[in-house]
Amino acid sequence: MADDQGNGNAARVSGIATADRSHVPQRRRAAFAACGAVLAGLLAVAAPAAAQERFSLYVPSPQSVAEAMAKMANVGKSDVVVDLGSGDGRIVTTAARLHGARGFGVEINPELVELASSLAKKSGVGDRVSFIHQNVFDTDLRKATVVNMYLFPELMRLLRPKLLNELQPGTRIVSHDFGLGTWEPDEQLTFFAPDKFGGAGADARISLWIVPAKIDGYWNWSLPVGGQSMAYASIVEQRFQVGEGIVRVGNRRGTFSDLRLRGDQISFGLRMTLDPGVSVMHEFRGTVKGGTIEGTARVTADGGKTVELPWRATRSTSTTYFQPTGLAAK
Repeated sequence: MADDQGNGNAARVSGIATADRSHVPQRRRAAFAACGAVLAGLLAVAAPAAAQERFSLYVPSPQSVAEAMAKMANVGKSDVVVDLGSGDGRIVTTAARLHGARGFGVEINPELVELASSLAKKSGVGDRVSFIHQNVFDTDLRKATVVNMYLFPELMRLLRPKLLNELQPGTRIVSHDFGLGTWEPDEQLTFFAPDKFGGAGADARISLWIVPAKIDGYWNWSLPVGGQSMAYASIVEQRFQVGEGIVRVGNRRGTFSDLRLRGDQISFGLRMTLDPGVSVMHEFRGTVKGGTIEGTARVTADGGKTVELPWRATRSTSTTYFQPTGLAAK
């Protein structure tokens, strides 16, 4: 359901390339022309910019996009929604009006802060949302459960360390059109937005990231397998929500398979031969809680029954993985 606010959210869009577009449909050519005209006008009157504004220009965000961003993030009443570069406040106001969320917008232009506050009150959500005149790099994001952005790619990339450092695992980040560098989104949707670029219409790409728990490092645990306690010493390497793991049990080593990380939820498989020469399949699932992982391990020895065991791994500053193995083979 669209609202009737005059301007959209503070969208920050990059310039349009000048390559030949004769193959582009008429409505797309119109969108390019409209966007080019907006940017040309803004650049023509631009005064010396504040630090944050070097990377972002204000362009209204379509209402259809604001609603799609809230839907992709599955916004609900318990959420605290933050919009970095909030402009007239459309994204935060939409989340509050349609989904009952609370939140705030951050905007470096004080006139837009005033406009956003006025429009939020007119929409009946002034008691649930607020707008701050602040540089986004100075904003405390620790209470956010959803963060929205429509910013130039350079500013998106500069904000990435802040997002990963301050946001809790499981926090949803939603962006319109632009990405977070080599951090690939968990979900992505492209659709035609008829109200984009002042009604000229154009494709809009909505991307969703789930902030991952930090799992890189050394992890140790033990499991009762075959009637004896087995000590596992693992090493996990992480790149955003993608991870790889290896482990040593006794003098044998193995690699994790299908390691998946979504927020604070982790799962992976492990098939390796344990002493005295029995092939064992492991299926681990757990919740990362800072320096511990708690969950279950399903263990199946070849020819035996599957046993589900409690699993608790702890992060360590050292590991036995690198200790000498010797020449004995079993």
